[in-house]
Amino acid sequence: MRSLATALEMSGLTDVGRLRSHNEDTIRIDAELGFLVLADGMGGYNAGEVASSIAVEVMHEVMQAQLAMIALHNKNSQNLSAIAAEMLTIAIDRSNAMIFQTGEKHPQCAGMGTTLVSGLFFDNRVAIAHVGDSRAYRFRQQQLQQLSHDHSLLQEQIDAGLISAADARHAPHKNLVTRAVGVAPEVQAEIHDFAVEIDDLYLFCSDGLSDMLTDDVIALQMAAPECNLNLMASTLVELANAHGGKDNISVILVKVNRDFSAQTGLLKKVGDWLS
Repeated sequence: MRSLATALEMSGLTDVGRLRSHNEDTIRIDAELGFLVLADGMGGYNAGEVASSIAVEVMHEVMQAQLAMIALHNKNSQNLSAIAAEMLTIAIDRSNAMIFQTGEKHPQCAGMGTTLVSGLFFDNRVAIAHVGDSRAYRFRQQQLQQLSHDHSLLQEQIDAGLISAADARHAPHKNLVTRAVGVAPEVQAEIHDFAVEIDDLYLFCSDGLSDMLTDDVIALQMAAPECNLNLMASTLVELANAHGGKDNISVILVKVNRDFSAQTGLLKKVGDWLS
């Protein structure tokens, strides 16, 4: 399987923030697969750290295995977007089951869970799966667009017109999520895929970043002309800390450097598997 590492540049950073004693966020990036996952854990006695770690490890292992199995066994022509969504669904379901079972077996982990956002790049597209309020953004032609939709009580109030998006930034209890991985036997992930363009810049983050920084501040940093992803990630984390650092802060950035269509890039291999 050819690598997507030459088409996609990736960088990730996680930080404890200013007020928390330990970091319950976990991230993983795999440029070879064009895959990434970020989890923001929750639960007492450090159980949030356990939940996010399980989610990320299981997600990565399951995605690696599924891609390998497709390479070996799947010869039928199918819709790549549907396959990507199915892969992510299976990986999240496995993560959910593992976290839930661990919580049942270990009383100190009872009720633990995690929000999650994940991306899979393929055939000049990206499939984004999320549960909770960890977010995905796209910066294209100097415009920042949020691609995920928070699963939170506050977002439901915004959607119902009970509170404005501007007022929501200062609302109490803004981090009460309505979905999380691992807190119940089953979970419903939201998955959408989007067309990718060369020079697109994608941001995946925990609410430790999005709660501290406005979209305008984030966009200003992503517009940096040199586009050094490591520096950009560090700057975003530093700014979130400067604005209070009230939670753990995690950032994953992905820059699209060249075409990776099924006909010209890595996914030509996948296209061959599926035809």
